[in-house]
Amino acid sequence: MSRIGRKPIAIPAGAKVSVEGRTVKTQGPKGSLSFPLPEGISLKVDGGTVTVAREGDAQTVRAFHGLTRALVANMLAGVVTGYEKRLELQGVGYRAQMKGKQLSLQVGFAHSVEVDPLPGVEVTVPAPERIVVRGIDKQAVGQMAARIRGVRPPEPYKGKGIRYEGEAVRRKAGKAFVSGGA
Repeated sequence: MSRIGRKPIAIPAGAKVSVEGRTVKTQGPKGSLSFPLPEGISLKVDGGTVTVAREGDAQTVRAFHGLTRALVANMLAGVVTGYEKRLELQGVGYRAQMKGKQLSLQVGFAHSVEVDPLPGVEVTVPAPERIVVRGIDKQAVGQMAARIRGVRPPEPYKGKGIRYEGEAVRRKAGKAFVSGGA
């Protein structure tokens, strides 16, 4: 049995979980999310806990057991507290600003790059070199942050680019100057 799949999920205060057919629905103060259950996986809600069980021992069913439990736990955490990713821009003249709902980035190109937020994701710019991505869906928040970072990932020589807050960029030495060469 999957060690993660066997763990019961505690339902936080203010959240509700329901199973309708093969769909799991979670509701909380921040919103609601739903997820289709994979074949061979069942979900049982009793009192303040949710238990994920598998009906067979096939390889695919075993693989989905822990995954389903993790996804349902993430959905519950999202509808109660939400998720957030912070990015920072490093480089001379690098800045971000909001133009309506679009994020406009000036990151060393001859033109500014416009990024549309994914549905259910909120992007804010508290300072010109800081970007905050928030939402209730962990996958969508991570995907949006990765799309923004992908516009100009940090380069290893000067460290310029868009990085996650606290991300360590391994730096490389540049060209070495050798005097007295031939």
